[in-house]
Amino acid sequence: MRMFRNEGILVFMLWNLCHRAEGSSPENISLQLQSLTKSLFQNYDPTIRPFYTNGGPVVDKVQIYILSIDSVSEANMDFKMSMFLRQTWNDSRLMHTPIDEEGYLEMDTRQVSSLWIPDLYIRNEKEANFHHVTVPNTLIYVYPDGTVYFSRRVTGTFSCFMKLHTYPLDEQICNLEIESYGHSADFLHVKWRDIPVMRVDGLVSPQFEIGEVSSYTCDEVYSGVLYSCVGFNIKLTRNYGYYLIQVYIPTSLIVMLSWVSFWLNIDAVPARISLGLLTVLTMTTMSSSARSELPRVSYIKAIDVWMAICLLFVFAALIQFAHVNVLSRVERRRRESVVESKKTDINGGSSGNFTTRENSGQVAAAREKARTADRIARIAFPLTFLVFNLAYWPVYIVWDNK
Repeated sequence: MRMFRNEGILVFMLWNLCHRAEGSSPENISLQLQSLTKSLFQNYDPTIRPFYTNGGPVVDKVQIYILSIDSVSEANMDFKMSMFLRQTWNDSRLMHTPIDEEGYLEMDTRQVSSLWIPDLYIRNEKEANFHHVTVPNTLIYVYPDGTVYFSRRVTGTFSCFMKLHTYPLDEQICNLEIESYGHSADFLHVKWRDIPVMRVDGLVSPQFEIGEVSSYTCDEVYSGVLYSCVGFNIKLTRNYGYYLIQVYIPTSLIVMLSWVSFWLNIDAVPARISLGLLTVLTMTTMSSSARSELPRVSYIKAIDVWMAICLLFVFAALIQFAHVNVLSRVERRRRESVVESKKTDINGGSSGNFTTRENSGQVAAAREKARTADRIARIAFPLTFLVFNLAYWPVYIVWDNK
């Protein structure tokens, strides 16, 4: 015969044996539940942990069931997640004889304050809350051997240190760590269940592909005292389709638009300078917009490289126009010199003819240099941009954040 700590439980067992012959009608089961609950908590003190007199730690087995990952913020370095926090531990003071076929006692959420519950907290939590609609989302089962199964629904924002070197072509590893706040490892040992982390079927995130989950232990020493801790990592691979549509393709088109200047006539100064300034200002605006939602980190990100190179291309196209314009103005001054030489030719004879032919040759040479600069730019700029793309995409897609 088992030895029970609570005399009320023994009284209930004797009463149960005497009345078992009466059947298991709803009225009888209700009376039995009332008697069992009263006897369990008659001398139960929720401020004292189990096995307090016997020594040895309470083993709290934890499992996380992920319901959703709602958002990931690069600027704040955190992510928002909704989950079930499930705990299982043994409290010998709650041992009892089952009164139905279920084999466990299902307790009301209002009885939470009557139980001793491990004082776990989430170490990297920024803010979190339990759900209370329409009633507190809490589940408590007490099994005959004193095992307590305790589950709560939690939604919170948790910190996640991100490495953004390859943003927005990056993969991030976010974690969640659970630890006892007030009980050292000598009194409360936190460990994972056989299946540490589960997730709802079809779990998706609008920003990321949710990858594999790996569990670990993270015991920590504070002021010379060891505290038990468990954690898990979850791999998040960014979906960069949004950035292709909103950033990469538009900026590529702006760069290509700047090349239109090379096909305009060298004398079309207003058109070419307007096109150059427009593309430079547009790239500057898009670059600032792309960085507005990112933290001010000191290292260079993939998006920074792309924006800088695109800005360099449109700026170089504007500088190329300035070079062609200088050649065009030289040609214009020499053309005016030719006109003056012709006037001299009319008045001055043979020496004037020699000067006119010389100036005409220089005018033609300057104009040809301007046209040649445009022809070279029509090939050099697209080819250089293609080479940059052939280097950029393989490097940042293959890059490992580790």
